[in-house]
Amino acid sequence: MSAATVAGFVGYWQAEGEAYARAGDYAWMASLVPGRRVLEIGCGPGFGTRALVDRGLSVLVVDSLDDCLQLAAAQAPAAECLAADVAALADGQRQKIADFAPDSVVCWLMGAPAAVTGAADGDGGRAVIAYRERIHRAVAELAASLAGVRALHLVDRTAIAWQAKDIGRDTLCRYHLGKTLAGLPFAATRADALYRKLAWAGTSSSGALRGAVPTLASLLAHRSQ
Repeated sequence: MSAATVAGFVGYWQAEGEAYARAGDYAWMASLVPGRRVLEIGCGPGFGTRALVDRGLSVLVVDSLDDCLQLAAAQAPAAECLAADVAALADGQRQKIADFAPDSVVCWLMGAPAAVTGAADGDGGRAVIAYRERIHRAVAELAASLAGVRALHLVDRTAIAWQAKDIGRDTLCRYHLGKTLAGLPFAATRADALYRKLAWAGTSSSGALRGAVPTLASLLAHRSQ
């Protein structure tokens, strides 16, 4: 989803995030994260941040939107916050991240306002897809540059035919290994790819996605070198 303005984007994710939180989706995502010190890239209204902190993890949040950082700080006061664009980090920002010494990096439900993604009516979602791919790659490159990071956790929303989820797990691995993680010291197998039904979201009833189930698609990649 890519609302036109920051206010619209934050408002959408405030309502959406509450639904995820009520359903236990953020708690599920947080339960999959190994290690004790987590670098969270992109926090939205902070529901994921709170789930990580509630697990007793130390968290540094990086987001380019001050509105999101303020909400995350309110949800999880114990988390550290850094205003920065992960795709264009300044030396001082990189040093703050290095000093935090994360052992895991998470990037969950990546999104941004249309003013950031360049999304426009009629583009078929191409701008949002391109933005997500660019940010995922920047996150993976950052994780690879931090020697202490042992795991990278990526989660996004999608829709699949639930009976074909095992095929989907292979597809998810191939996609990230071939694009997000290509040439980087991370590996993942089918066992690292999981889907979780978004039961509160219903099912798709139109077009090619007729009957598909909205899901969270999770991939936990491990450092291989």
